[in-house]
Amino acid sequence: MEFHDDFPQYELRDQHDEAEGKKQRRRLWNVFWIMLGITVFELSLGSYAASKGFDKTALKVIFISLTIVKAYYIVYAFMHLGHEVKSMKWIIIGPYTTFILYLVFMATVTEGNYSAVHKVSPPDKVYAMPTPAELEKAEATEHEEAAPVKTGNAAEGAKKE
Repeated sequence: MEFHDDFPQYELRDQHDEAEGKKQRRRLWNVFWIMLGITVFELSLGSYAASKGFDKTALKVIFISLTIVKAYYIVYAFMHLGHEVKSMKWIIIGPYTTFILYLVFMATVTEGNYSAVHKVSPPDKVYAMPTPAELEKAEATEHEEAAPVKTGNAAEGAKKE
C-alpha cells in the first residue's frame, strides 16, 4: 500500500534551474569572502596592535563586534536563517540575544565591578622581590627586643625597679 499526497516529492521540491543555482553559489561565495576579509582584518589588527600599544578596551569592542558580524553571516547564510519568515528568526535568535545581553550585564555591572567595589588588586600586578638588604633589615627588626610596655599602675612600676 502506497501513500499518495498532493505535495511533490521532497527530493524534487527544492531543485532549481541553473540560473537559480548560480545565484545561490554566488551568494555563498560572497559570504565566504566577507568572512575571510573580516578574519584577515582581525588577525592583522591583532598583530599590529600588539606592537603599537592600542587601547585594550577598544580592541575588545572591535573584536567582539567583528565576531558578532561573522556569527550573523554564519547563521544567515550557512544555517539558512536568512530565508526564514520573521517570526521564525526571532524564535531562534531571541533566546540567544537575551542570554548574550544577560552575560554583558553580568560582566559590566555586577561581576565586572567587583574589584572596584572591593578594592581587589588585579592578578596581573607584579610585585618586586625584596633585595638582600631589605631581607636582612626585616630579619633584624624581628629579633630586636620589644621595649617594655608601660602600664598605668604605679605600684607595678615600683616593683619592677
